[in-house]
Amino acid sequence: MVSLEREIGGIKLKNPVMVASGTFGNGREYYEYIDLNKLGAIITKSVTIKPRLGNPSPRIVETPSGMLNSIGLQNEGLDHFIREDLPFLARFDTAVIVNIAGETVEEYAQLAQRLSTEPVVKGIEANISCPNVARGCMSFGVDPALTGEVIAAVKRACRLPVIAKLSPNVSDITVIARAAEAAGADALSLINTMVGMSIDIETGRSRLGSLTGGLSGPAIRPIAVRMVYEVARSVAIPVIGIGGIMTGDDAIEFMLAGACAVQVGTANFVDTASPLRVLQGIKNYVDRHPRAFNLPRV
Repeated sequence: MVSLEREIGGIKLKNPVMVASGTFGNGREYYEYIDLNKLGAIITKSVTIKPRLGNPSPRIVETPSGMLNSIGLQNEGLDHFIREDLPFLARFDTAVIVNIAGETVEEYAQLAQRLSTEPVVKGIEANISCPNVARGCMSFGVDPALTGEVIAAVKRACRLPVIAKLSPNVSDITVIARAAEAAGADALSLINTMVGMSIDIETGRSRLGSLTGGLSGPAIRPIAVRMVYEVARSVAIPVIGIGGIMTGDDAIEFMLAGACAVQVGTANFVDTASPLRVLQGIKNYVDRHPRAFNLPRV
């Protein structure tokens, strides 16, 4: 039998299905609807040093086969997250990986240092790819030198495995991937959303309060699969696939491209049970192909 267990940069997962940052809150919004213990990992909503109000509304617009969002990393800040959210997450037998975001290299390092002392936290995902903030995040993730600077700082400050979350809004994602690997990243997750825009033709104005937003959902899946394929062949560290995964077959496609695990994102807004349906779909595929297919292992 094929084992679904994974180890990514030292983080042990009971299966390869995670929930993507920004699509699952910090678990509270979903735990009454699905068994969080069945997930491979929970990736928290991005945490920043200080509370953030986020971007002006409207913040979400549905598009064909996807959605645009411009939340702007709204959150209650690090102190509130440690005090209120981590004790809740500690109740579940599921790996907790905290997504962090900063406006400066120093902020990333401070976040990593504080979180590394919390026993429930098993890993850090450095968000260097969010397109919906004016400073930090994607401005680091589109420059290989700045990518390396952020990841190196997080590694120095943190005893935990570090995952670099990469942006698709670059000319060659393999260059950024190699820079993150050289700086010490233990794994890579990709892709984050693509910058997009939607205009109301009656008003002539953007349908988003911040003009542009991040496009996610099945519309970007072929791009994500291609980028995972390229990156997996360019680095020696594990790759986690993200981008429009709605079914188990979608997840298998990423794994065949070279991903060792996946994150379910936009699908969570459609059906709260999506991650578990994806997991069951993976199991069904393995049952159908017990000899011809073996899930990639780290």
